[in-house]
Amino acid sequence: MSKSKVYWTDFRTTPGGDGLSGKLQKLIKKAGIEQIDMKNKFVAIKMHFGEKGNLAFLRPNYARAVVDVVKELGGKPFLTDCNTMYPGSRKNALEHLECAWENGFTPYTVGCPVIIADGLKGHDEEEVPVNGGIVTKTAKIGKAIMDADIFISLTHFKGHEMTGFGGTIKNIGMGSGSRAGKIDQHSAGKAKIEETLCKSCKRCLKECANGGLVFDENKKKMTINENNCVGCGRCVGACNFDAIYFENDVAIKDLNEKMAEYTKAVVDGRPNFHISLIVDVSPNCDCHSENDAPIIPNIGMFCSFDPLALDRACVDMALKQKPFENTQLTDEMSKSDAHDHGDMFTNSNPNSEWKSCLAHAEKIGLGSSDYELIKM
Repeated sequence: MSKSKVYWTDFRTTPGGDGLSGKLQKLIKKAGIEQIDMKNKFVAIKMHFGEKGNLAFLRPNYARAVVDVVKELGGKPFLTDCNTMYPGSRKNALEHLECAWENGFTPYTVGCPVIIADGLKGHDEEEVPVNGGIVTKTAKIGKAIMDADIFISLTHFKGHEMTGFGGTIKNIGMGSGSRAGKIDQHSAGKAKIEETLCKSCKRCLKECANGGLVFDENKKKMTINENNCVGCGRCVGACNFDAIYFENDVAIKDLNEKMAEYTKAVVDGRPNFHISLIVDVSPNCDCHSENDAPIIPNIGMFCSFDPLALDRACVDMALKQKPFENTQLTDEMSKSDAHDHGDMFTNSNPNSEWKSCLAHAEKIGLGSSDYELIKM
């Protein structure tokens, strides 16, 4: 069996050249994106628009570069992401779009529509069979993502507080999940309420079809009936005061395996292509409303038809780098009880783990960890 091909280039440019946007376009063409028949096809470009206050997310210029290639090939592109399972600036489509616009992702800057794939309150989803799934038989994916004829992922490669690093599989699997899909992957599935934030408006009650919400007339506060709560997450999108949330309390191995299977559900059965940029490698997810100093230098832009090979190549390249000083990574390693795992991502977030994700992805046939790295 031939190795999966991963193409990459560094961030070096020359005066009078095409710049980074042009270099990215040349890279994805070199990797074969033109082999995909995009004529009059809807093309979903899945990325992360960044949380308000975070500055590590990919600049809109990179998205525009990909959009322009898709349009050149006759495709009908749109940038997309799904709503979050937690309170914040991306928990419903209106706030999510405002956040995207504030971070520079508008139709005018990126050259195409920006669509929140699971709709206004995170309810618009398609239940997709996972071919060869072991821990998940069906995945709840944002409807607009599944309606697209072609799927492209554009990923900011960075650290992550649970999964070690956030790469292509995380961008696709977790990011394409509807709110219920994210809850399925990321939590024990029971909503919780911060009473001090509850304003007694009962807006969330209208969204609950299962008796999971009960209004306490004595306290004048909403409460959760855990026996009835099914973890659908509709109440999160309905609350304008961030009083309802889900805890990230699922085991990391379970999270990693579900994430891989959700990714397989998204890409199976249609043309797909994947791009990952190792730049501004912050120690934590872009879902944070802040970002810490990068833990390693900027490396380059990578792409492949194989999402697993792409993640494997990116993490291998990252692990070869000399870490920066004065970062979360060096802070962790200076602690008296620090243990060197021989892995900067686990060293930076000692409770994190990424290897089970890639191992499971290979087990279910998502791709191959055996790759050929080709530099442009």
